[in-house]
Amino acid sequence: MTAIDMTPPGRTISGALLRGAGAILVAITWISAMIFGAYILAHYGGAVQDGAMDRWNKVLPRLYEPGAVAAMLGIGLHFAAGAVLLLAGPVQLLSAIRDRAPALHRWTGRIYVTCALVAGLGGLSFILLKGTIGGMAMNIGFGLYGSLMAICAAQTLRYALARDLDTHRAWAVRLFALAIGSWLYRMDYGFWSLLANDAGHTKDFHGWFDVVMAFFFYVPNLLVAELFIRSRGAQANAWAKGFAALVLLAAAGFVGLGTYYFTLYAWGPGILARFS
Repeated sequence: MTAIDMTPPGRTISGALLRGAGAILVAITWISAMIFGAYILAHYGGAVQDGAMDRWNKVLPRLYEPGAVAAMLGIGLHFAAGAVLLLAGPVQLLSAIRDRAPALHRWTGRIYVTCALVAGLGGLSFILLKGTIGGMAMNIGFGLYGSLMAICAAQTLRYALARDLDTHRAWAVRLFALAIGSWLYRMDYGFWSLLANDAGHTKDFHGWFDVVMAFFFYVPNLLVAELFIRSRGAQANAWAKGFAALVLLAAAGFVGLGTYYFTLYAWGPGILARFS
């Protein structure tokens, strides 16, 4: 599996480490995102199919409230498009597919960008129409997240159409870093519950940890993405590439560990429940 290919990093040990770390992170993220995407479809889609919409409130209360049709449509589109983003995103980042099947890359990219716009705007419509359970902090954090998603999707498409491929790929990396935010949101809460016994979290999502999480589920992702983009540039030295490789490997370890436990105790049982 070939990792994301930005500006060639050169035939150096640090460059090889960076490419390898990127490949490992993409592979683990792909597996994890596919499992979580299937869980989203099983949990939220299954609730619609069963006519048990109150199940939407299991993780984040007040997502479903009878009568709020427009808001429910917005968040429903957000979930559906988000599942597609998680399943299709890693495919777009593989240089092997871009090089060997450019038509597939282009068509999948159009679907991906469209879903990113739908997910971002769908979430924004929910916030504007109904607001989040966490109040102002969550409204701002989630609203900024949706806005950034839409901006990155538009920029990714813009530079693809302009044939500025290096800039296009940089924006695609940023878009993917945002797309996995909803998945990391749940993973972060799970780890915090295990390590800190939910310190700072309240049922109405007004605790200090909830305020931090309104931004933490996507801001670090963007920082890691920016580090990766810049470390692949021609001006980056060996130390920058080596440091970026270590950060990517640490991220891969976090995702791998979280995926194992979440699949074992939450996502796996949720998916299997649809077939039992």
